[in-house]
Amino acid sequence: MIQSSLYAFFLQQNSTRILIVENDKEAQSAFHLAQFCYQQGISKLKPIVLPDFRARMGDDIRSFLEEFMQLLCKLRMFYEDEKTFLIAPVSSVLYKLPKKELLQGFFIAKNDLFELGELKEKLINFGYEVVDIIEMEGEVSFRGDIIDISIPYDKNCRISFFDIECESIREFDIKTQKSNPLELDRIFIPPALFNLSDTEYEDLRQKVLESEFDTFSKDLISLGFWFLDDLGIKLLELYPSMITPQAQGYAKEIFEFDLHDAYGIDFFMQLPLLQEISGYADIQVDAKNLDYFLELNSDKEIIILVPTELLQEQFLLKGLKVICTNLVVNIALPKAFIISLNTYPKHKGRQRPKIAIDELNIGEYVVHKDYGVGIFRGIEQAKILGFVRDFIRIDYQGEDSLLLPVENLNFIDRYIAGSNTIPLIDRLGKGNFLRLKEKIKSKLFEIADSIVALAAKRNLIEGKKIDTSLPEIEIFQKQSGFDLTLDQEKSIQEIFYDLGSGKVMDRLLSGDVGFGKTEVALNAIFAVCKNGFQALMVVPTTLLAMQHFNTLKSRLVDFRVVKLDRFVKSSQKQAILKDLENGTIDVVIGTHSVLQATFKNLGLIVIDEEHKFGVKQKEAIKSLSKDVHLLSMSATPIPRTLNMALSQIKGMSQLLTPPSQRIPTKTFVKEKSDSLIKEVILRELRRNGQIFYIHNNIANIPVIKSELNYLLPQLKIAVLHSQIDPKLTEEIMLDFAQNKYHLLLCTSIVESGIHLPNANTIIIDGADHFGLADLHQLRGRVGRGDKEGFCYYLIEDKTEITQEATKRLLALEKNSFLGSGAMIAYQDLEIRGGGNLLGEAQSGHIKNIGYSLYLKMLEDAIYQLSGKQNENIENDVDLKLQVSAYLNSDLISSDTLRLELYRRLSLCKNTDEVYAIELEIQDRFGKLDIYTKRFLLLILIKILARNSGIVSISSFKEDISLVFLDGSKKFIKAIDEDEMLANILSFLHNKCK
Repeated sequence: MIQSSLYAFFLQQNSTRILIVENDKEAQSAFHLAQFCYQQGISKLKPIVLPDFRARMGDDIRSFLEEFMQLLCKLRMFYEDEKTFLIAPVSSVLYKLPKKELLQGFFIAKNDLFELGELKEKLINFGYEVVDIIEMEGEVSFRGDIIDISIPYDKNCRISFFDIECESIREFDIKTQKSNPLELDRIFIPPALFNLSDTEYEDLRQKVLESEFDTFSKDLISLGFWFLDDLGIKLLELYPSMITPQAQGYAKEIFEFDLHDAYGIDFFMQLPLLQEISGYADIQVDAKNLDYFLELNSDKEIIILVPTELLQEQFLLKGLKVICTNLVVNIALPKAFIISLNTYPKHKGRQRPKIAIDELNIGEYVVHKDYGVGIFRGIEQAKILGFVRDFIRIDYQGEDSLLLPVENLNFIDRYIAGSNTIPLIDRLGKGNFLRLKEKIKSKLFEIADSIVALAAKRNLIEGKKIDTSLPEIEIFQKQSGFDLTLDQEKSIQEIFYDLGSGKVMDRLLSGDVGFGKTEVALNAIFAVCKNGFQALMVVPTTLLAMQHFNTLKSRLVDFRVVKLDRFVKSSQKQAILKDLENGTIDVVIGTHSVLQATFKNLGLIVIDEEHKFGVKQKEAIKSLSKDVHLLSMSATPIPRTLNMALSQIKGMSQLLTPPSQRIPTKTFVKEKSDSLIKEVILRELRRNGQIFYIHNNIANIPVIKSELNYLLPQLKIAVLHSQIDPKLTEEIMLDFAQNKYHLLLCTSIVESGIHLPNANTIIIDGADHFGLADLHQLRGRVGRGDKEGFCYYLIEDKTEITQEATKRLLALEKNSFLGSGAMIAYQDLEIRGGGNLLGEAQSGHIKNIGYSLYLKMLEDAIYQLSGKQNENIENDVDLKLQVSAYLNSDLISSDTLRLELYRRLSLCKNTDEVYAIELEIQDRFGKLDIYTKRFLLLILIKILARNSGIVSISSFKEDISLVFLDGSKKFIKAIDEDEMLANILSFLHNKCK
């Protein structure tokens, strides 16, 4: 009843400045009402909402960084304006909060003078975190006399200095890292944490270092908040406050634990209560019944809140009082009603950089397209015949190394194969790798041939025409109880087009677990059954059969839906097979045993996780689906280029948008300890959830199990790893899904395609031994429903792990919304998904050459056999020019950023892309020097030469020779390096005209 009670409260006009609510849901409801009263002049106070900040004394604030920064930002607004009304969830005000002085910032204006060293120091004291590339709020990046800063809940700014004078201030886009040409006159920079003097900073740092709290990194960001002491205030004692009944109830609940808070339970129990007043009530009116409601209450004043002016005009014509606003207020007053046709805004996804900066890491395996698998050793500068160039060093067998010119970085890819695969490093110069490639190529032609031939054959068959314009289909979609994402709508349209086309559908639908593939398939099944045909859904495991059966049965109420798997008794099985044959069953969901069935009128086959079926089962599916519509579903996404190649021969639909209610997973990096593990497990069990415990060493799993049982004797633990029989694995997973176990102890999550919405805590033991992509994927396994997920990365001893691993883990901890690392994880996932499409039989080949190269070769084969042109194929140009050209480390000091730019430049397909990168370098790093400029010219030469059919360009002293594909040559002269580049470019431009 919060809205009606608050409305009545505002009518009384009193001095209360803070309302304490239960959680962010109650806060949202209170805010909409308070904002409405403020806009209508009922209240003079502008509402401000604190986020639901749930950290408890001693927690690592990094794991709550987004809420914490928002808390500081909103608190500053509250301090600075006396005419404000603060709505605060209980959890956000339990502890002392920083006083006003700690949140004061400063302005930087154009032409202001700043000593750069002092400014840098000040921003670090303000709690800004120094990074190479900005991904989220509260980060700063220093590059010579350019500073990038992301101001919490404000702008991302690029500030350029000329010596000590501020020369330019512009906003920039986190996604592209490019700035907006519009200049700003000045910006306000608040602290990311606190505005501390040098002594305060040092005192606080000392307290943090001496604290006994266990966090991965003992610094001000992680723990400073807990040691504010005199720098903090008890907010609720300084400002008149009141509390809602729900918040009071919640306070009782949380005070059962020792919170070490600033007030104690009695304080919250004695606060004035927001009272319910008779005649005032919260109501809910469904838009469908609005006319009936208006008729029923025609004697009262009714105010309607609508989102658009067009709607406002419609209601004004009916003589009603209408306000155009996006607020949600639904209350009954003694003489009136206020009704809103709006819905609460959805949680907006975060922007994330498109630039994947850790794509190639030193010490990782890479694959060179001609020389095979080696170890990546980073950028090395070398002087050859007196000219300086950058190279990429790759180590091979027998202490051999390859120096690859950076402009040819596109020749290598990260080595990605099955999980835990350690590749054999190749030997340089033996030709073994090329022979291996030839062998794989012939195998790939067989695979591509069967894919292309099957598609061609299906294309000639007449399909059952399904009428998808039936009105019942629209009603069925509305009954789902949630809004479809745009991707789901598009996929359904594509499927409906295929079903109605008169040809046999063959479509692949890919999308992550929980992205709504089943809902899309349901639409297809419903349409087919409504047209009088039967539908079959084939799944690889009994667990998936059970999950899909429950979903389909609850949605397809007008049809007979049955399940057929090994748990069905043989007498029942016979009856089901008979009913399928005589057509009294509409939909059947089953494992491979269903493939022996005979159908009266089969119209559609839906296959889930097709790559998990064996050869025989795939053959059975093929023969069953000769003239039947076929929809395959896959939980791993597929790379875009492979998607394009395959789309020549089959329909492809993708779901890339997560459902709107997903909450980012809270991430913690901790040193492993018994007390921590116990607390984490108990916290999840208290909310009736389940836990994944990942330990990547099979031999040690029994030890871990007995340790866990010693800590928590009542804990029911299931163990899974690759050495357990598949049938038993399936039964264990089924029991886990039915809540028969509390915790699943496994090597890495078995079954990526399975939806386990009740398991929302994951503990990853020995996190420093996992790759970045794996850590992201494991974290993605929890928090998939509407419950918040928790992920704990545990390490044995933080003093012993490398600086790189530390940096990686800290980034993951604060980056719960999935930053650029997620992009890499996603690329990995796509590449693996592409490989999986072709079944397990290929894993041996993939192990030898890695997924990326394997997929490129498969794409070529598909294009060749389908007679289509692959636009991605280019001839290589060998550049041997005597010129000093490289991205200068004086301009771009970070190796990581230089490498990322080299990578993007080597992949440029046309000259416009190079010019765009030139602008970006200038924008992000400052004016280009001669060496950087020359390197960009080299890339332009490479692209133009490729388009002109040139295979090599070399120079010796003043002579330059260009060799064409047909073997013919052209010679040019030049006196020095710059003239050489200019003359080659001039020749190539004329050639390309």
